[in-house]
Amino acid sequence: MKDITAALLVIGDEILSGRTSDQNINYLATHCTAVGIRLEEVRVVSDKEDRIIEGLNALRIAYDYVFTTGGIGPTHDDITAQSVAKTIGVDLVENGQALAIMEARYPGEVLSEGRRLMARIPVGGELIKNSVSGAPGFMIENVIVMAGVPKIMQVMLDDVTPKLKTGNRLLSRTFIVRHPESTVAQLIGKLDEENEGISLGSYPYFKLGKVGTVIVLRGVDEQQLDQVCLEFAAELKREDKDFEEDRESTELKPLSFD
Repeated sequence: MKDITAALLVIGDEILSGRTSDQNINYLATHCTAVGIRLEEVRVVSDKEDRIIEGLNALRIAYDYVFTTGGIGPTHDDITAQSVAKTIGVDLVENGQALAIMEARYPGEVLSEGRRLMARIPVGGELIKNSVSGAPGFMIENVIVMAGVPKIMQVMLDDVTPKLKTGNRLLSRTFIVRHPESTVAQLIGKLDEENEGISLGSYPYFKLGKVGTVIVLRGVDEQQLDQVCLEFAAELKREDKDFEEDRESTELKPLSFD
């Protein structure tokens, strides 16, 4: 099965200024891993058309899919849709289906100019459902445009995922080794060199005055991954290293550095 790759383009001055803390990167990465899409790159760009177009052009050629978050609201700096249209080379028009969704969301009201702006979709774009606030995202070619608000982004991602190609699902196993990273670095390097198709990540932690290392092994071949884990556990025991293995782990859990 072919690996399916993706990138994320995060759009927004508020992210770059530090005013808003991005919550979408980790959610999207976890989601992609679970369904069999490799998220291989994340870029953050400002609300400037040339920056958005530059990022889109680079990423849509390099990866199977490009997700974007942010910049599809009703204000002057929400320019993602028009930037995507220019990147693809199509017109940005008021989409009848999107407009109907917006009108149904606000029955009996005359849609404001700002709300009508959110019904503008590049020609050829397929709508992505937004069950939270109504205003849809869209997918055109391999570009998937979603809102920046986490709750809305998440429901949009759920809606668009069944339409995407998926590949090998990345599996992972976690070892918590209660020794400094330097004491296991040589062993990690040896296993990494000898086992093509398995990646090893090493993450030191400091908790309650104690030092340790979280080691994550990842691969798409479960049999190979389990075999490497057996070898790694055997080597740790041989070197008398105190460790704990989480064979059910699917992601690296956040570490506490208190």
